[in-house]
Amino acid sequence: MADSSFDIVSKIDRQEVDNALSQTAREVATRFDFKGTGATIEWKGEFAIEISASADDRASAVLDVFQGKLVKRGVSLKVLDASEPRQSGQQSKIAITLKEGISSENAKKVAKLIRDEGPKAVKTQIQGDELRVSSKSRDDLQAVIALVKAQDYDFAVQFTNYR
Repeated sequence: MADSSFDIVSKIDRQEVDNALSQTAREVATRFDFKGTGATIEWKGEFAIEISASADDRASAVLDVFQGKLVKRGVSLKVLDASEPRQSGQQSKIAITLKEGISSENAKKVAKLIRDEGPKAVKTQIQGDELRVSSKSRDDLQAVIALVKAQDYDFAVQFTNYR
């Protein structure tokens, strides 16, 4: 019987992030506590979002609304890398970058965890920004998924190509 395998990846569902951003923009435009603050949220490139408002606390409030929308849509908050509010003229701005992919050092951490604590028959292989896990036993792969889910990494993990 051939080996079964799956990939550990860190991907962003861009459509869900875009929907959450649109919902946040609509809510900010209609909510009473944002009236007259000039609060906005918008894309600034492929993996960057910018929030601006007239005060630091209003910009932070927009960020909180955006994070709430992401959680409701099933997007992990670990994909966000938000800066502290900074003054830019009359406006306070927060820059957010979206993190995608597993860095080689993080992939090595996950591979070491699987080697040390996972079932012995499991093999790992780093392939670019993802990690392939394979074994003859599907039960071993299920155990590895449970083991990786139980860890609290500073990046989001998903499991794909399970076969």
